[in-house]
Amino acid sequence: PVAETFRVIQEAMSEEYVRSTQGVFQFELSGDEGGTWYIDLKTKGGSAGFGKPSVTADVVMSMSSADFVKMFT
Repeated sequence: PVAETFRVIQEAMSEEYVRSTQGVFQFELSGDEGGTWYIDLKTKGGSAGFGKPSVTADVVMSMSSADFVKMFT
């Protein structure tokens, strides 16, 4: 569910979201599909996925994978 959520986020990415948000979010997830994930809405084009973002995160959130999926659905 986490990887699928990030896939959907990546597909929804647009220059408009990047321009209006200007933030990088890092998620430290525990549980199934846990690890470090990110949403970059600062770098041109934006990006989302597994691992650390290419730039320093503005916000770092720690939560369970289940809570992350609930937050985005």
